[in-house]
Amino acid sequence: MYKTNSKTADPLVSCFAKMGARVKFGELHPDRQAMIELDVLTDKEGEYFLVRKSADAKVEVLNVQADARHLLLLTRTGEGRQQVKARFLLGHDERHWFVAAIPESTPVSTVTAAKQALKPEQIVQGEHGIRMKSRQRRVNKARIRQGEWFFVPRANLKVNERMIFKNEPLQRGRGKAHMVQELYREGGETVYVNRENPNGLTQAQFARLSEKVRSKPGWRTMVRNPRVLVRGTVRHPDHKTIVLDGWHEVFVNTEARAVAMRNVAFLD
Repeated sequence: MYKTNSKTADPLVSCFAKMGARVKFGELHPDRQAMIELDVLTDKEGEYFLVRKSADAKVEVLNVQADARHLLLLTRTGEGRQQVKARFLLGHDERHWFVAAIPESTPVSTVTAAKQALKPEQIVQGEHGIRMKSRQRRVNKARIRQGEWFFVPRANLKVNERMIFKNEPLQRGRGKAHMVQELYREGGETVYVNRENPNGLTQAQFARLSEKVRSKPGWRTMVRNPRVLVRGTVRHPDHKTIVLDGWHEVFVNTEARAVAMRNVAFLD
């Protein structure tokens, strides 16, 4: 593994330096199936990006927004018709650096387009008519964002008060949970979750497991893809606490749709 800084002639490293970030490079372990892995790690100097790649993998920066402290990274693996391209938005959000995979269905070339590609359709539609500059903010008149979660106000919504949960987590995979003061959910699919299956197994998938596996401790039932509404405080160790006045519907960004997400070791 080696480290570089802003004085190097390497254009890739210079791009990271423009947004005020350090980057280190390393080779993948031979046993790893991926050809590229991206992560955010910490040493005595603070946070830095770690890019691990195979010898024939190629990496380039497509766009840098120095003031916003973001860049768009393109990776290429394979050759000819077998070549696979992936795009990643790297940047700083409130307190920490992050990595987000962009869905392959949106082959963007700028940081601004990458941010738009990470928004679910409901958010894009809700921001129609809002200036592009305002769409990039964490708060605008259409919604509030905290990390990968978007909160859209739902005025005059009435819920069953007996079905409101207190201090509930919003969580995707193994990432750190965003803790919500009050949460109400409706619809969705019941799934079985444990450490090995953070995104959950359906009832049919769970039933196909052996009795020995099903009886192991650590399983719990959760609801996947319900309509979720929250109000009150939303807390996360990496983000400023927000306060939602009234019910807000919850949407998560589109990163989970990206096949390249498997190359991201970082989870907020």
